[in-house]
Amino acid sequence: MTYDVVVIGAGAAGLMCALTAGYAGRRVLVIDHANKAGKKILMSGGGRCNFTNMATTPANFFSGNPHFCISALKRYRPEHFVELVERHAIDYVEKAPGQLFCADSAKQIVAMLLTECDWAGVEVALKTSVTRVERCGEGMRLLTSQGVIEAGAVVVACGGLSIPTMGASGFGYDIARQFGLAVTETRPALVPFTLTSQWKARANDLAGVACEVSVHCRRDGRRHGNYREPLLFTHRGLSGPAMLQISSYWQPGDELEIDLMPEVDVPSALAAARRDTPRRQLVTWLSEHLPRRLATAIGEWYGESPTLAQLSNAELEAWQQRLSAWRIKPAGTEGWRTAEVTLGGVDTQAISSKTFAVDDLPQLRFIGEVLDVTGELGGYNFQWAWASGVACGQSL
Repeated sequence: MTYDVVVIGAGAAGLMCALTAGYAGRRVLVIDHANKAGKKILMSGGGRCNFTNMATTPANFFSGNPHFCISALKRYRPEHFVELVERHAIDYVEKAPGQLFCADSAKQIVAMLLTECDWAGVEVALKTSVTRVERCGEGMRLLTSQGVIEAGAVVVACGGLSIPTMGASGFGYDIARQFGLAVTETRPALVPFTLTSQWKARANDLAGVACEVSVHCRRDGRRHGNYREPLLFTHRGLSGPAMLQISSYWQPGDELEIDLMPEVDVPSALAAARRDTPRRQLVTWLSEHLPRRLATAIGEWYGESPTLAQLSNAELEAWQQRLSAWRIKPAGTEGWRTAEVTLGGVDTQAISSKTFAVDDLPQLRFIGEVLDVTGELGGYNFQWAWASGVACGQSL
């Protein structure tokens, strides 16, 4: 079997690259060991797929080489993908500013990509594993469960390590190392936190409670990151968009600094409430600004249920710390099992930002999550998949 292009991975980046190359007249084969294409697309966004973010910029990405993503993101923008979605009559909604989701189901995005692949003459081989990739003259050779395949170029689009139950593996990194490319340290990102025993029990009691917070990561006395999003208490610890976002900054041993009332000047508000309604219970005041279960729990955590009149100025300052700069040190994260993406990956220093080809080996390319480019929560990682896929596909 001989093809101009073989794409390893039938995910967002791989399918986008394949259909782009197919429309350019290339004979393309997509290989994936899974039984379905686009499995991560199907489960993303609660099954509705946050397929892009209209506010995407290079600043929304983490990478050891932050300039690498600029070229592709400029050439294929969110509005280009939205135009494709609209051509296929897929209804979508903006659930948060810039964040676009399918109004119905993520299945529509996968169906759209597969339809485009079909129209472009792309072949898709599922339940097909690759055991080896090797250079063969000016081309490449793949040893697969379906036999030997010759290719003019191989595009590695098999993602990272997140959600192994969906078939994620380090195969893409193995290929990179085989051909002498460096792989930066990988760790789970966009992932919930787990807590130590005391705080785990407290979070468990509050499971399901959510509130908007502002969160930083503290390391060596300095703040890292800054997100204002909802926090969600779970049976295991802390989740919700705020925690997923800050997890990309967090490293073991770091503290989280959480402002539970980002819209409230706590000392001034408490002082005013003490003056105006001195006989009111502190917990009552807390419940006006926080979910009642959380307000009650906070009072119990600190063993206090005084009236506002009983609070001294020093105690007002203590409550400011508890509410506006609550510091907590996570035990860890939930790891690859629930991480939405992989932080780190194939080092981009030896890869072209225009074609995604490996320097001195243009018949080998890497795109999507397998690279050391990781987006924030909110549709950015899908936009990177589309943009890197198109840029690579156009250059094949």
